[in-house]
Amino acid sequence: MKLTRLIYPIVILIILLSACSPVSQPTMIIPFAEEQGEDLSIPEMTPFPTRPAYEPGELVEYVAQSGDTLQALAQRFNTTVEEIRVANDFIPQDATTMPPGMPMQIPIYYRALWGTPYQIVPDAAFVNGPDAATFDSSTFIADHQGWILNYSAWAFGGTRTAAEIVNYVGMQYSISPKLLLALLEYQGRAFSKPELDPVDEYNILGLKSSYWKGVYLQLSYAANILNDAYYRYREGNLLEFELADGSLVRPDPWQNAATVSLQYFFSLVLDENLFHYAIGPDGFVQAYEVLFGDPWQIEPHIPGSLTQPEMQLPFTTPSGWAFTGGPHTGWGSLEPWAALDFAPPSSITGCYPTSLFTTAVADGLIVRDGEGLLILDLDEDGDERTGWALLYLHVAEENRVPVGTSVQKGDPLGHPSCEGGRSTGTHVHIARKYNGEWMVADGIIPFVMSGWRPVRGSVPYSGWLVKDDLMVVANTNPDNRSTIPDDLP
Repeated sequence: MKLTRLIYPIVILIILLSACSPVSQPTMIIPFAEEQGEDLSIPEMTPFPTRPAYEPGELVEYVAQSGDTLQALAQRFNTTVEEIRVANDFIPQDATTMPPGMPMQIPIYYRALWGTPYQIVPDAAFVNGPDAATFDSSTFIADHQGWILNYSAWAFGGTRTAAEIVNYVGMQYSISPKLLLALLEYQGRAFSKPELDPVDEYNILGLKSSYWKGVYLQLSYAANILNDAYYRYREGNLLEFELADGSLVRPDPWQNAATVSLQYFFSLVLDENLFHYAIGPDGFVQAYEVLFGDPWQIEPHIPGSLTQPEMQLPFTTPSGWAFTGGPHTGWGSLEPWAALDFAPPSSITGCYPTSLFTTAVADGLIVRDGEGLLILDLDEDGDERTGWALLYLHVAEENRVPVGTSVQKGDPLGHPSCEGGRSTGTHVHIARKYNGEWMVADGIIPFVMSGWRPVRGSVPYSGWLVKDDLMVVANTNPDNRSTIPDDLP
């Protein structure tokens, strides 16, 4: 359900190609960008609405959005959790996520330079969650035209089609393939341009890089950036960013994480005029809607009062396992800090074989594997995009449990290793998702296993595990301080 979306007079700057219908070639939008040898001027745009300068502490109306927490709302509205609770005394003390659609009053303290209130897409359209579970990129691309139809390139160990690339990036970073395809259309005219110039392919999404070139690497780079902005805003930590001309944007406190993520991405790849066009009702959202319809029809994916099911540490015996990585990235290199690392006992460091196993933190079904990778689906519906799912990384291929296996809590899954991704030593990397959304390890719903709760440090991989009066420090070179006491069930 769409909570807040303002309607503006629009300035049309699109070129319509073929007729639109669900079963034939859709009307395509040429993104507002500069063609080779052609300078496209920008018509005068209707100004975005602005917020008034509220009195300090003035109560404003707010409707809770999917995934909202009191801590993040306090940061966005420049207030405190305590003041929000006083104004909304019906909220339970143990509340985690707010129920989508719940009316609230929030004390606001004005910040200058708040950005547009216009919301581009809901958060449920951003994540690779329930909405994406019924979407097939291969079928969709095959039913349409444009250079993407016949595109293939070398990616992740072989020659891959565009659909395979989009699906892979979407699944690894847990970003909706629909969103990635809409970005390829808006920035690279994937469905509305018949041929792709090799020169344009290098930086197809506008991310200038000497390494991240081509559709696969550009999508991976973009997904890393999009996730970073989405989860920083989700946690209340992305409160401002700069445009190409140095001007400051502070996201409107009523905004949602997906919109701010797209705003941040476009601030990196477009100049200030094209940025304002892209984030408005005539910009990126038009490309999305022509391809996939109204995103605001998608149901919210994070319910109110979400809690984690009971989980145990990802090993059983013997004692001596070490906590080697505090909260850090779940996938990629930036936020969200969704993952924790554990290493088996050993007298040596670095990459070494071990006969010990990492184990299931809860009952579930193994639904996907890859290089060093296993996905444990807790609701056992066979789809990691719905319900709780656990990502295990650096699991050796030898003796690894196969896809399709139902496991019980504590069952062996495979040997910790250095396989998959980058690793400086044998360990297992584990992270959670719910309905496709990465769950921050030390967030409002902490990654508690066997009663141990993570606390982040000042930098990724640092931090602690805390249980009652016990504390274990994260240390990539295991020592006595990082050894987890043998109090396993």
